[in-house]
Amino acid sequence: MVPEPAYPDAVSPPAQSRKARLEAKYVRRRLVAASAAVGLLALTSFGVSRLAGLVGGDRAEAAASGSSLPTATRTQAPARAAAPLSNPLSTPLTAAPRPSPTVAQGAVGLSSSETALVRTMRLTGDLTPKSVVASPAGMVVAQNMMYRHTVSAFRADGALLATIDDAVDLGSFGIKGHPGTTKGAPVEAAFTADGRHAWVSNYSMFGAGYGPEGLDSCKAGDGTSTSTVYRIDTATFTIDRVVEVGAVPKYVAVTPDDRTVLVTNWCSWDLSVVDVASNRQVARIPLGGAYPRGIVVSPDSRTAYVALMGSDRIVTVDLRTRAVRPFATTGDGPRHLVLSPDAKYVYVTNNGSGTVSKLDRATGRVLVTTRVGQQPRSLAIARDGQALYSVNYESSSVSKLRTSDLAVVQTVPTDQHPIGITYEPTRKAVWVACYGGSILVFDDSRRPVT
Repeated sequence: MVPEPAYPDAVSPPAQSRKARLEAKYVRRRLVAASAAVGLLALTSFGVSRLAGLVGGDRAEAAASGSSLPTATRTQAPARAAAPLSNPLSTPLTAAPRPSPTVAQGAVGLSSSETALVRTMRLTGDLTPKSVVASPAGMVVAQNMMYRHTVSAFRADGALLATIDDAVDLGSFGIKGHPGTTKGAPVEAAFTADGRHAWVSNYSMFGAGYGPEGLDSCKAGDGTSTSTVYRIDTATFTIDRVVEVGAVPKYVAVTPDDRTVLVTNWCSWDLSVVDVASNRQVARIPLGGAYPRGIVVSPDSRTAYVALMGSDRIVTVDLRTRAVRPFATTGDGPRHLVLSPDAKYVYVTNNGSGTVSKLDRATGRVLVTTRVGQQPRSLAIARDGQALYSVNYESSSVSKLRTSDLAVVQTVPTDQHPIGITYEPTRKAVWVACYGGSILVFDDSRRPVT
């Protein structure tokens, strides 16, 4: 496997630390990149340098060099909540933008395999979205890493509901050894079944008692500090729980029974198991491979499927016995997994190979593999299970695939470096997080115009 440079996902440490100096370098480079790309807004953007020599590293997170942070222009003016809203869903902080399709839209489709993506919104502002995730009820959250230290919550129509700061007093959550205010770095999110809560992973924690902070090039036992996951109450937009997990947690998943939260720890090469009832980590399970990333869970909440991105493998974890077993060999750098609605199939992006694979969940057999764009990262599936959507990081595009045969039926351009994607079910819309500082929204409810 050809090593790729890592992206700077760990560059916002406490003042005067080694990471603070690194962050200053990244900021200077982002300013230069933004000056060339945006001219009049030269002072509003950052650039990112490449960390070379990552062997088997996070291919899904690599090569973000030159991506600029969001500018001050957006479809809707940014705003930030000073306190939780009394009725946040009916009184959004920022009004929804008016949808503006870039092409004509046809009649409403019968299934997602018959419809076509049409871009309707572009949101910018205080965003550096690493991921974007929709709840069953239509709320969408974007995780803005340490570049903004926030999570942005949107209504399905694009209205900005709240901007949630990641600063916490860990002592108030029963976590000792970190006095004062500590900041996080939100990476990924997962909603509970009812959408009432969202669990968010933090790449690193920045405050007293932490260090060294995480890097993408790392290995188990190298001394990288552990981190946390937050639980956000989506009625008040407040952080109501904090749980300690492993080093550089990336993906987070909630089991279908809502009893367990699973977290892949990139730098400790293991899986954290969080018991929701007791609000604590009850296990750290070594996964037998480097750089674990994506997770899906069986409908009975007994088996987790985990992508080991530093390899070409996916493993299963028995959540009762905690046994880890081989499941499938797909392609170079498996990153993101999704499960079909009937749970018969697992789909995976193979970032290093530039492909998407369809697997038989019962056997782990690869049924079909399709080439998409360069460095496919996150993956989403339509509610009816008839279509998949892959963001292609270096191609700056989204591939729509028909799940029956994994044929690519549409490719649409995006802003630079699309990295996160989600299917918003109440409007049959696809939200795309672009690392440079924007979120694109595509309608996928209508047939193409002929």
